[in-house]
Amino acid sequence: MKKETLNFIQKYHMAEQGDGVIAGLSGGADSVCLLRILRCLRQELGIELRAVHVHHGLRGSEADRDAAFSEELCKELDIPFKTVRINAAEEAREAGISVEEAGRRARYRILEAEALLWEKDGRNHVHIATAHHGNDSAETILHNLFRGSGLKGLSGIPPVRGRIIRPILWAQRREILDWLRAHGYPYVEDSTNSGTDYTRNLIRNELLPVITSRINGQAVQNILRAGEHICEADRYLEKTAGEWVRQHAVAAAAGNAGTENGKETAVFMAAELLKEDRIIRRYAVRIILRELGCPLKDITARHIDSVLELLGKGTGKEVNLPYGMTAGIEYGRLIFSRGKEAYAMPDSIAGPERSGERAAARLDFQVFPRQNQQEIPKNQYTKWFDYDKIKDTLSVRNRQTGDYITLASGGRKSVKSFMIDEKIPRESRDAVLLLAEGSHVLWIVGYRISEYYKVTEQTKNILQVQTDGGTDSGR
Repeated sequence: MKKETLNFIQKYHMAEQGDGVIAGLSGGADSVCLLRILRCLRQELGIELRAVHVHHGLRGSEADRDAAFSEELCKELDIPFKTVRINAAEEAREAGISVEEAGRRARYRILEAEALLWEKDGRNHVHIATAHHGNDSAETILHNLFRGSGLKGLSGIPPVRGRIIRPILWAQRREILDWLRAHGYPYVEDSTNSGTDYTRNLIRNELLPVITSRINGQAVQNILRAGEHICEADRYLEKTAGEWVRQHAVAAAAGNAGTENGKETAVFMAAELLKEDRIIRRYAVRIILRELGCPLKDITARHIDSVLELLGKGTGKEVNLPYGMTAGIEYGRLIFSRGKEAYAMPDSIAGPERSGERAAARLDFQVFPRQNQQEIPKNQYTKWFDYDKIKDTLSVRNRQTGDYITLASGGRKSVKSFMIDEKIPRESRDAVLLLAEGSHVLWIVGYRISEYYKVTEQTKNILQVQTDGGTDSGR
């Protein structure tokens, strides 16, 4: 296990000498295996290791047992340890999501906050190590397949995503258990993992065992291999479609987009796109929309299909897309347009008043890859967020019960408490704009952004949001 894990870490450049690694520790078999192996490898890798346990406030004494076990294990291994307590059930109610999903989000939020704190204390790079293994990746592929996912979702769990690393993703569950038993290493069992209440558990405990025992004993390996092939195909299609976009742009997408009637435009000859296979057309449209600043999280297959249907139509046909974008046909040209005011709220919703100025109720969104040494803007009306941390559709709205922001400590503060502390008049609070993902507020416009979504050294893609209350740009 140790040799294979070391090779896997080095293959994917998960950590360099001098880096910090925070291991998420539940006390279960997978996380115990991860922690013990990382401890064995820490000198060879030249890393400093810490562990964090998240107590979800569920399962009563069983959860207390897990926390106590994790703490004792870290004492035994001489690894700095911290327990963070949350109320996953309450967070689920506030966000309108399942308890399982609320717990997952909280774990990543807390681990990210701990990593940021460690970096502020002087550690150069801090990674978050999670104990995902091969079976988890196979389950993800099946789960996404049943949900109707595209190729990216069928690629499985990536070994590295931002600061998150998965050192034992190469291993299967049975290998982990065999290794722990062979060394006599104890771990705790989570009773909820054996149930079938959650879709994931149903796949893990019923579907995969049946497939393995009745169809093919190598099913997990074969699913993972298929995921690798799909990942390779996805990268190839992305590259091929990207080259087509660069070669055939009449007015380039991205930073060199043309302008027409105050709008950013990208123009392509419809006949040229029709010459390509349909899958290349689909990837090309996604790339064009992304490079014009449209977050792909809000682009569905229906949107892509509506654009492709334009190719066989005549001049004047047009479709509306998210974030104020349109695509239309004009004399054989496929024209994508993005207005400068990419997200307009109704006039009745006003922004906060500060220093005699009013932040207008319009937000402009752009997504772009982060460049080295890019300075984060420090102004009131332009903010940057880590785009890859956003999992659901964003909304621009006024406050609602349960809204909160994340603090530097990883804890949460309700928007109501923030407004009281900021001495925002009661009669003005319902007029303050919020940019939110569910109940988690990214930006109280004109005031503060959530620590969780802040840009860090590990950020790959940036979501820039600018109000038209200021012309300053972070780019």
